[in-house]
Amino acid sequence: MIQDIYPSRLDNSFRNYTITSEDTLIFFDSTGRILSKVENGCLSFCSGAEASEAVYLFSVDEKRYFLALSEPDCKSPGFVYRTVRQLRDICGGKELFAAFTAYHLWKWYDDNRYCGKCSGKLSYDTEERALLCKGCGSKIYPRINPAVIVGVTKGDSLLITRYRSGYAHNALVAGFTEIGETLEQTVEREVMEETGVKVNNIRYYKSQPWGMAQDILVGFFCDADDDSEICMDENELKYAEWVKREEIVLQPNNFSLTNEMMKLFKEKLL
Repeated sequence: MIQDIYPSRLDNSFRNYTITSEDTLIFFDSTGRILSKVENGCLSFCSGAEASEAVYLFSVDEKRYFLALSEPDCKSPGFVYRTVRQLRDICGGKELFAAFTAYHLWKWYDDNRYCGKCSGKLSYDTEERALLCKGCGSKIYPRINPAVIVGVTKGDSLLITRYRSGYAHNALVAGFTEIGETLEQTVEREVMEETGVKVNNIRYYKSQPWGMAQDILVGFFCDADDDSEICMDENELKYAEWVKREEIVLQPNNFSLTNEMMKLFKEKLL
């Protein structure tokens, strides 16, 4: 999956570092596209030498990544703006995971420029990963949205879906947890809302950070009730069918929890 970068390791501890020319600089435009270069499948970003103002994000091994707060003076050839979804389709490795994680933090910074209580302009806290309102003292911390990925099984078949818009490949039932719900209740509700199927025997599988949507994805497998029939939500899905193990078509890369769960079932490892 995208976070599987061993033997490298992400260190997301906050540090009040000042950027140097040896550091890596990541810049997003106002639409969330990232300034980057892809050459022979390898992803790279701007140099810290090209920064005028930046905030520290995280480290991967000994490499430090910073978020550029203004467009860098990047004159190296080959750098263009791409979405993280586009990068996902053309490269991989620890730099892609860095791009996803940086996007998560950029989106949080970009969505929280002013205090929700007093409308004062927020500033960067120097002690922890937070935004501080000097007017009323409010602190805002990064938001992580919990969501479930659900592998619904029925005998030797898996419930495969495709979204009405957006990602075009095979997927599983998925959705965000709502206020007051447990994750297990989210599983039941999302499967029912999207496909009309009732489920039982809900069991946790694995989780995954997914910066593209500021998520923590939580994977579950469950069984469909014997008498459940598919009644698809056509506003959200264009496909929802029971698919036999040997007929499951996997996604084109191994980055997602969804694909790992489909592969696990397909290869009879579940």
